[in-house]
Amino acid sequence: MKLYYSPGACSLSPHIVLREAGLAFEPVLASTKTHQLADGTDYYTISPKGYVPLLELDTGERLTEGPVILQFIADQVPTKNLVPANGTMLRYRVQEWLNFITSELHKGFGVLFNPAMPEEAKAVMRTKLQGRFAWLDGQLSGKAYLMGEHFSIADAYLFTVSRWAPRVGVELGGLANVSAYVERVGARPAVQDALKAEGLT
Repeated sequence: MKLYYSPGACSLSPHIVLREAGLAFEPVLASTKTHQLADGTDYYTISPKGYVPLLELDTGERLTEGPVILQFIADQVPTKNLVPANGTMLRYRVQEWLNFITSELHKGFGVLFNPAMPEEAKAVMRTKLQGRFAWLDGQLSGKAYLMGEHFSIADAYLFTVSRWAPRVGVELGGLANVSAYVERVGARPAVQDALKAEGLT
């Protein structure tokens, strides 16, 4: 498999999950600024959407959209328990978290990374994101991970987007549960390996 990624982008979450899963893969750097690979290949010829992540399977098939890729990877190694079995209520709970992270956090951060967005709009989004993280802080009370004591693919995604907060002025310092959670996930060996591989440590 090949994972097309950009350092620190949302593609960090499948990168983490691939390492947690112990699956062999080739990381391929795809610049989100130039939309070119290291060899000069136009990334749009690989992914017409132009963004990461993209997972290319050994069959040549390609998957896009982070939450889908996360579930695909985890389903390849069910014994690792990175995601509950399809059709179970626990699987729907993980999907519930993935949808929340995608729509309520990830999309909001996108506004803050957009240089064309007026500062007034960014201020509104920072306030909204801080409110979402405050709610999340309550949800993490007494839990090691989103699903309780067991790390799941949703944790890889939440960790990835939470790391963006300091870069765009979203203040999370007063949220003790979120801060402890990010530190806890960040200490996992697979997470450390992914961060190191992307030059983020």
